[in-house]
Amino acid sequence: MAKVAVVLADDFEDSEYAIPSDRLRDAGHRLEIVGSHAGVELSGKRGNEVVRVDVAARDADPGGYDLLLIPGGYSPDHLRMDPDVVAFVRQFVDLGKPIAAVCHGPQLLIEAEAVRGRTVTSWPSVRTDLRNAGANWVDREVVEDGNLVTSRKPDDLEAFSAAVLGRLSAAAA
Repeated sequence: MAKVAVVLADDFEDSEYAIPSDRLRDAGHRLEIVGSHAGVELSGKRGNEVVRVDVAARDADPGGYDLLLIPGGYSPDHLRMDPDVVAFVRQFVDLGKPIAAVCHGPQLLIEAEAVRGRTVTSWPSVRTDLRNAGANWVDREVVEDGNLVTSRKPDDLEAFSAAVLGRLSAAAA
C-alpha cells in the first residue's frame, strides 16, 4: 500500500485532516505527519484533532512517499513560512508525485511555485492569490490537473477523498 506524507502545523482544519486521513487508512495506506519539528503535538483549529509530527520536513525524503496531502485551515499559512516545508513540497512537485490540497492548502502550493499554468480550486479567499501566482482558478468540488488534486471546503471532502484514493489506485496499477 501507499505511504502518504501529510504536512501539518497548528490550527489545521480538523475535518480536512481527519476525513481524508481516515479514508486513506481505511484503504490500507500508511500516513506520516511531516511538520517543522518532529515530536511536536499539533492541534486542529476546532480542537477536535490532535496529532504528533512524525518527522521534520528537513529530514523527510519526498522520494519515499507516494502522495502528499495538504489539509487546510491556518496550517498552510504557517507552513509556507518554513523554508524546509516549502522545499519538501517543491521536491514533490519536481518529482511529479501526486499532491492533494484542500481549502487553504493551495497557499503552500503557491509558495512552492507549483500552480503557474495549472487549473486548481480552493477556498474562495485564496482565489486571487492563486490567480496572481498564474493558476486558472475554478469553482468546482474537485479539480485534477496533472499531479495536483484540489478541493474547496469541508463539504467537498468525500469527493476529494475519492479522487485522492483514485489517484493512488491509478499509480499502483
